[in-house]
Order: sequence, then C-alpha cells, then structure tokens
Amino acid sequence: QVLFVESGGGLVQPGGSLRLSCTASGMLFSNETMGWYRQPPGSQRAYVAIILINGNTHVADSVKGRFVISRDNAKNTVYLQMNNLKSEDTAAYYCSRVPNPGNYWGQGTQVTVSS
Repeated sequence: QVLFVESGGGLVQPGGSLRLSCTASGMLFSNETMGWYRQPPGSQRAYVAIILINGNTHVADSVKGRFVISRDNAKNTVYLQMNNLKSEDTAAYYCSRVPNPGNYWGQGTQVTVSS
C-alpha cells in the first residue's frame, strides 16, 4: 500500500522559514514525479510544487522565489523548503505522487504563519 508521511510543520512568524519532509513507501519512489499541495482553512487543496524524475521542478506562482522543492531518492523523501513565509501560506501541507492513482494522501502537516 502506498503511504505518505509528512512532517516539519509548525508555527512560524511572518518572514520565517520551515522545511517540510515527506517520506513515501509502497512504491518505487525514484520512478515517480512528486508534488506538494496545501489546503488552507475552508478552502480546497491546491498545487504548490512538483519535482520530476529527472529533478526538474516547477512551483506555483504564489510561492515562486520563496519555496524550493527537492528530493532524496535514497531516502524516499521529498522536501519543501519554505522561506519568507506569509500569513497566506497558512495551510495543511500534503505530498503525493503525480499522477496519484488510488488517490493516496498522508495526514498532512500543519503550517501556521502568525505573529
């Protein structure tokens, strides 16, 4: 069974940084495109960033220049480095493979940006 476990969230002040981690199991991680998504309170889950098998990346316009996605295939882990955090980044953050047959999602990790 495919499993994603996210971690690294927390409470941070505006302008601060966090690094999220997501460890996957039940699949051949190195052969999967991986993505980060977030779901603000009262809103739908939205795309944040994606990293391809070859390491190429793309991030949403709302986080461009502030968030960086990376992966470590030896650890079956994808990361999201978040810098210069803003209040609008407050959300539950999730990772998944792309595409995501079976619609597997982890429990997410909460990021709260507040002074």
